[in-house]
Amino acid sequence: MKKLVCIILCLACMAFPLSASAAGVSVSARSCVLYCVDNGKVYYSKNKNKRMKPASTTKLMTTLLVLEYAAKNNKQVEFTEDMIAEGSSMYLKVGEVVTLRDLAVGLMLCSGNDAANAAAISIAGSTEKFAGLMNKRAAKIGMKHTHFVTPSGLDDDNHYSTAYDLALLMAQALKNKEFRALTSRKISQVRFVKPSNKITAYSNHNRLLSLYKPCIGGKTGYTTAAGRCLVTASKKNGLTLVCVTLDDKRDWRDHMTLCDYGFSKLRMNILDDSQLCLEVPTVGGVKPSTTVVGQGRDFLVTEKSDPEVIKSRIMLDNFLYAPVVKRKNLGTVEYFYKGKLIASHKLKAIENNNSIKENKNFFEIIKGMLNNAF
Repeated sequence: MKKLVCIILCLACMAFPLSASAAGVSVSARSCVLYCVDNGKVYYSKNKNKRMKPASTTKLMTTLLVLEYAAKNNKQVEFTEDMIAEGSSMYLKVGEVVTLRDLAVGLMLCSGNDAANAAAISIAGSTEKFAGLMNKRAAKIGMKHTHFVTPSGLDDDNHYSTAYDLALLMAQALKNKEFRALTSRKISQVRFVKPSNKITAYSNHNRLLSLYKPCIGGKTGYTTAAGRCLVTASKKNGLTLVCVTLDDKRDWRDHMTLCDYGFSKLRMNILDDSQLCLEVPTVGGVKPSTTVVGQGRDFLVTEKSDPEVIKSRIMLDNFLYAPVVKRKNLGTVEYFYKGKLIASHKLKAIENNNSIKENKNFFEIIKGMLNNAF
């Protein structure tokens, strides 16, 4: 017979996504999205699926692919004339040699179009073939309204994305440890392979890293046709939000406004039973009880204003029978929100609890048999 223990966790829970016409929130962007990485939901949007020119926010994809490739082969790249590009630059010169990871620094921090071309040609043989890799990855991520033509983001009628797609891209990129570290840097040095005595420091164009404490990274972009484009990620109280604005003259302010709005409305709830420790009576065991511990840790994003609560219950036998094997699943901790199961974690034995019979030696067994005979 199971013992059912109900524990009420007083956590405020979300009823509905935040409205795009939320009171007090106004942005000047033609298109924007406030996206929660932790649950994949949009909490504010404006023309989120409108195809727009993404400018250098394109380099989020380029950087991600470069870092993934460099993790397998951080090869040295010699800069050649066919890699020269107009626009923003990390100022590479023909004949200079850097590694792929160095090019990622130039891509993310100073938005180097030369770094984009160099990386693309080095990896795929041409910028066109590299764009094919970009589009293949975009499809895998779920970027349904995106098509890349260049690794740099220079204007092209067939090069487009959306605020929502770019939010998906940023969320995916944040899963990469090297990407997270790189995008958060305000400044980074590159030591050239050739000339070996050349060391250059590159500053991050993302001013929010200095202006807004929760900001943990992002990418800027601008062309005359695209306007000011910005993708940022911010983290506070366990919540990670991605904000995307396209063609926005007030992008810095709008990002802070939208993220403050999200952080003020949302709460990260931790469903953690990893510290749970129970002593369960054990029949026929060497020890009178078996120590059972929790195993799980999950998260649920909710809205602070909602009175709904998360409930949890422990499903575990009143007692156990020996032998009990270490790490054996003995029960579960279940979490419910609005009557629906949202998480279930195993309860396991932390130690062996052998049967008394198994631990008797030969003479004890004979003695027991003789005692039972008389």
